[in-house]
Amino acid sequence: MPDPDDHQTDPPPPAPVPVVLDCDPGHDDALALLLAHADPRVDLRAVTVVHGNQTVDKCLRNALAVCTLAGITDVPVARGADRPLVRPLRVAPDIHGESGLDGPDLPVPTVVADPRDAVTLLHDVLTAAEQPVTVVATGALTNVAMLLRAHPEVVRSVRGVVWMGGSTGRGNITPFAEANAANDPEAAQHVLDSGVPFTMVGLDVTHQALVTADVLGRLRALGTPLARTCVGWLTFFAGTYDEQFGMPDPPLHDPVAVARVLDPALVRVVRTHLVVETEGRWTSGATVADLHGYSGRAANADVALGLDRDGFFDLLVAAVASYG
Repeated sequence: MPDPDDHQTDPPPPAPVPVVLDCDPGHDDALALLLAHADPRVDLRAVTVVHGNQTVDKCLRNALAVCTLAGITDVPVARGADRPLVRPLRVAPDIHGESGLDGPDLPVPTVVADPRDAVTLLHDVLTAAEQPVTVVATGALTNVAMLLRAHPEVVRSVRGVVWMGGSTGRGNITPFAEANAANDPEAAQHVLDSGVPFTMVGLDVTHQALVTADVLGRLRALGTPLARTCVGWLTFFAGTYDEQFGMPDPPLHDPVAVARVLDPALVRVVRTHLVVETEGRWTSGATVADLHGYSGRAANADVALGLDRDGFFDLLVAAVASYG
């Protein structure tokens, strides 16, 4: 018989994973930011902003507005690169609107940008951390590449880079290139070449995260101002995806990369060799995952292929609900 005085206690929960989010808000980036800040399994240390869905200044304003809307006042937000390493700037008003976050009116930001640039903030956060930090990147990898160029020693302070970008098949901005990869393929290849642990969360898996009517209904049922804004963002996003791609249910790309950090079981990956095409006449920006080992080269990345869709949207809805 067990001793009634022998009280058993549950083990303490694991410490939250320190994370920095490098993003280009963007409707899906906005939801990725909300998810990363809300979930207790993540300790969000910084947000850095890069060109992509719109100019870096518009993306920075959007990040500050999202933080203001959600009451996120404890995370520094810094402006990053305003153009790719070597290529001309390309933005996506056809998908995200002229502001980069069209739809519901956003508040005038009361959260102010950190005075440091993105590379400096990333360096400071990484080198001050008591354990390696995960970099979740949901835009072009320009900021991360610039960090690794300027401070190659910080590789040892990076637990891994989890990037929403790329595809093992077709693209969404050219026949073979996904937008975040195509916007700065040289930066993506530089990050891969750095030797940092790398996970690609590409279109193969994010196109499994479709925002259907049931998802919008769950968010709408929360009844909070923030939830209503999220529904408005996703409704605008659905309209542009339907117009551009004939997809009335848009894929919610960027939060899937955050979900991979929160609960790795939600996102199935395979270990393989990955390169980014930087020279192809017709395939520039393509992410070439050697899933069948044709090249004989050593694996250098985890590539996401499968998603627990129900678990993912449970996570997202719970995160939005947590803001009240």
